[in-house]
Amino acid sequence: MPIDWSLLPIAFAGGALGAAVGASAAFIFTGLFVLIGVAIAAGGGGKEFIGTVAFGPLLGPHISFAGGVAAAAFAAKAGHHSTGRDLGRGLAGLGRPDVLAVGGVFGVIGFLMQAAIAATPVGPLTDSIALTVFLSAVIVRLVFGKTGLLGDRTQPGEWLAFQRDWPQVIALGAVLGLSSAFLARVIGADKGGDVAGFGLAATGLLFLHTGTTVPVWHHIALPAAIGFTATGGNLYAGMAAGVAGAVLGELYARAFLNHGDTHIDPPAAAIATMTVLLKLLF
Repeated sequence: MPIDWSLLPIAFAGGALGAAVGASAAFIFTGLFVLIGVAIAAGGGGKEFIGTVAFGPLLGPHISFAGGVAAAAFAAKAGHHSTGRDLGRGLAGLGRPDVLAVGGVFGVIGFLMQAAIAATPVGPLTDSIALTVFLSAVIVRLVFGKTGLLGDRTQPGEWLAFQRDWPQVIALGAVLGLSSAFLARVIGADKGGDVAGFGLAATGLLFLHTGTTVPVWHHIALPAAIGFTATGGNLYAGMAAGVAGAVLGELYARAFLNHGDTHIDPPAAAIATMTVLLKLLF
């Protein structure tokens, strides 16, 4: 599909929006609009809203969330933000248009990168949005970070303290994976059920902002729905895919995030990887 160049200003605005409200809040907005899109699709209105709004040039994670990630890293490097890994703070409060502009630039980068990936032979095999979120964050680390791609291994670090032990990772993967696969079954993939769990997980991160230890599980939900659909409706295949997504998420956190000074998103890396694996298998 050719690039719609008229959308570049919208992508800039989306990246700046992610910077202004903070990457985490931007992703919560994505999840909320995914759920709205699922409701529209389930009511017979089609899935266009999901693609053009929730995952589109304004609120798509490769644009708004990625822009927020870049802006936080830039602000930290410039001494205006405590750490490049703090994605929960809206950066509009800094009163610095340059921070918003960096978010906007990475919104445009995300828009163009995702379109380029989707147009290659790799595109149909993976989740081009998730892969873009990961690759954009790698660029951010190399440009604005000081710890290198794999981080400073002499420094301790973790992603989510309550979600890092392997029995907990596997338990959450199984329970939440089965939940997402069930949503895909009852709603129907053609009516948005394939992203219902993702939308629920992303929107649920709102509670993480209030201090409630809700799990981060969109990297569980989306592979589970794909696994369920790819196997012709096997709930337990979806559950297994959810467990695999959970394990990969924690492994990517330990590889790229835990010891780094900017955010490289473990769920995005896990979703991109699991999509490839499931499509190759099924």
